[in-house]
Amino acid sequence: MTKTRIRRGGASKLATGAKAARGGARKQTKTSLNALIERLPVSHATRQRGLTWSIVGLLLLSAWGLASFFGLPAMMRMEAAELAARAGYEVHEVKVYGTKRMDEQLVYAIALGQVDRSMLNVDLAKVREDIVLLPWVKDARVSRRLPDGLVVDIVEREPAAIWQYQGKLMLVDVTGAVLEAISVKGMPDLPLLVGEGANLQTERFAQLMESAPALKPVVSGATWVGNRRWDLRFQSGETLALPEGDALAAEALVNFARLDGINRLLGRGIPRFDMRDPDKFVLRMPKGKAAPVIVDQPAVGRSLASTEE
Repeated sequence: MTKTRIRRGGASKLATGAKAARGGARKQTKTSLNALIERLPVSHATRQRGLTWSIVGLLLLSAWGLASFFGLPAMMRMEAAELAARAGYEVHEVKVYGTKRMDEQLVYAIALGQVDRSMLNVDLAKVREDIVLLPWVKDARVSRRLPDGLVVDIVEREPAAIWQYQGKLMLVDVTGAVLEAISVKGMPDLPLLVGEGANLQTERFAQLMESAPALKPVVSGATWVGNRRWDLRFQSGETLALPEGDALAAEALVNFARLDGINRLLGRGIPRFDMRDPDKFVLRMPKGKAAPVIVDQPAVGRSLASTEE
């Protein structure tokens, strides 16, 4: 049997060598890091202050996170709000500016209806958001007036037409927004738009009438037909059927205004004028009544036709 001799202390020397190698590597890394820091264009004192403030910042951040976890900031804010309210800093007065037609009481109800009326806790953005939802309000601004007031500046919508739909009369602005319901006796001197979706065509109708301003005073209203075109009604009782499309409708209206200026078409007992066909000008005559002679017809590029109702 072969005997193998084991040298004592060999493993110990190997471990010691490995430790020395690791220590040397750490020392070299530390030396390199220190050298890099030394090359920075800041003094040693500045680096020390930066490190100190970083540690302080981390401690403060940790403290704030712990306090937030237990709800301490909210409790402190509530306590501060109660102290402010007891000191007189609580909403008791609201000043409203810019209103002409709307009911200001609706604004007061929103501004004073908050659960927490402390001047510290009043949510100006939420108050404004609720006020802007009121039908007459186009825009609003809400601000504090210490010690106990709010100031609300209102930009009102302007009524542009009366919308008749499903037996109801409603004031609308140029965008079609419904402002309020009105009665027949309370109707202002505004165009009457009839039909489903007619309120959303208020601006288009206004632009159409601008193409023939001479007819504006004698138009009593308009019906939005099939969500595509207009039938105009005149104060003298006639109806004018216009074609689809803004450009074609404006052109037809201009031509009708010219013909009426020459021939005095309105007020002559012609119930209906039809200009839907760009090549024809149709007069719907009462039964047994002949159509009048129309002068200057070729100038409008339409042939004249008459039918009996």
